Amino acid sequence: MPASPSTARAINDRLALGLLQAEGPLTATQLKTLTGLSRPTVADLVERLSGSGLVHVVGESGAERRGPNAKLYGIVADRAHLAALDVRTRSVSVAVADLLGTTVAEATLPIDDGVAPGPAADRAVELLERTARDAGAGRLHTVAVGAPGLIDPATRQLRDTAKLPEWHRRLVVALRERLPAAVLVENEVNLAAVAELREGAARADRDTFVLLWLGQGIGAAVVLDGKLRRGASGGAGEIGFLPVPGTTGLPSAHGCDGGFHQLACAAAVDALALGHGLDPATALETALGAGPGGPSGSGTAAFLDTLVDRLAIGAASVAAVLDPGCVVLGGETGHRGGPALAARVEERLAALSPLRTEVRATTLGDTAILRGALLTARDAAQDALFP
Repeated sequence: MPASPSTARAINDRLALGLLQAEGPLTATQLKTLTGLSRPTVADLVERLSGSGLVHVVGESGAERRGPNAKLYGIVADRAHLAALDVRTRSVSVAVADLLGTTVAEATLPIDDGVAPGPAADRAVELLERTARDAGAGRLHTVAVGAPGLIDPATRQLRDTAKLPEWHRRLVVALRERLPAAVLVENEVNLAAVAELREGAARADRDTFVLLWLGQGIGAAVVLDGKLRRGASGGAGEIGFLPVPGTTGLPSAHGCDGGFHQLACAAAVDALALGHGLDPATALETALGAGPGGPSGSGTAAFLDTLVDRLAIGAASVAAVLDPGCVVLGGETGHRGGPALAARVEERLAALSPLRTEVRATTLGDTAILRGALLTARDAAQDALFP
C-alpha cells in the first residue's frame, strides 16, 4: 500500500532534516541530489520546514562567483537547547548544547560526602540552571542524566542501590519537578558507549563491541549491531559482579567486592601500584613508558604484567559470552593507558581465548559520558520536534 500524502511528506521532511544535520548547510539542489526527490517536492519541504521554524537560510553557495547564488539551508540550532549531566559519587558535571549538539556551556561542581541528599541535589540542579542561563538558553527542551547504577527498563528510574549516594535519586526527582523539560536517565557506561559508537573508538568500523569501563566503579556496555543492549533488568554489563580468580572471595547481591571490581577498579589499581613500590598517580604511565626493555623483575614491569593479566581476565569473560570482536577500554585506566595498554591486553587476551578480539582504547576519555548524554538528549529532542 502506498504511503498517504501526509505520511510521505513526514518521511521526506525527516530525511531532509537528517541530511542537514549530518552534512551541514545544503542548497535545494544538493538536497534534491541526496534525497532523490523531485525539485518541486524539495521546494515544498524546504518551505514547510522553514515555516515550522526548523530550517532557515544560513548563507549562499558559490559566493566567490559572479551572478546569482543558491541559498544554503541549515537547521535552526537554537530552536531548542539540551543539557547533559554526568553524575559521579562526589561530583556532577553539566553541559548545555544547541539542537545540533554543539556544546555552548559546561561546568562541574564537587559534592562533599557530608552534604545531605536534599541540599546536594539542589546544588546540582542550581548548577544546571545557572549554566543554562550563562549559555543564553531560556528554556531547556531535553535533559539526559548519566548516573552509575541500574536503570529500570520499564520505568526508566534509577534503582535503589545501597552503594550509591541517596542524592542521585533525589537529583532526578528534583530535575523533573523544577524543569519544564523532558528528563531522561541512563546508566553512565551505556552513555559512554553511545558516544564511542557515534563519535569515538568504534565510529569508523565497529557496530558491535563492548565498552569495558575501568574507573572508580567497574562496568561494561554492550552494543550489538549498532544498538545498545540493556538486558532484562537493565543490568547487562554489570561486570563488576563477575566472579573471577584472584579475588579474596565472591561477590554478593549486596556488593561486588569479591568480583572483577576487586581486581580492576581505580582503588585496586592504586593498591597494586603501591604494592610494587610505585606512585599510583604515575605508575601506569611510567610502566608503559618503560616498555618491555625495563629491568627484569622490576616493580614497574611486575605491576604492568599483573594489571594486564587482570584486565585480560575481564575481557576474556566478555569475549567468551558475547564474542563482540572488539573491546574498548574506557574509564580512568583505559584513558590513561591508551593504545599501549590496549595492545598489551589484546596480546594477553589472544592467549586466553580462541575468539579473535581486538582491544582498543577510548578516544573520548573523560568526556564520553557527557557526549553520550548530549547525543541521547539530541535524539530525543529531534524526535519530538522533527515531523
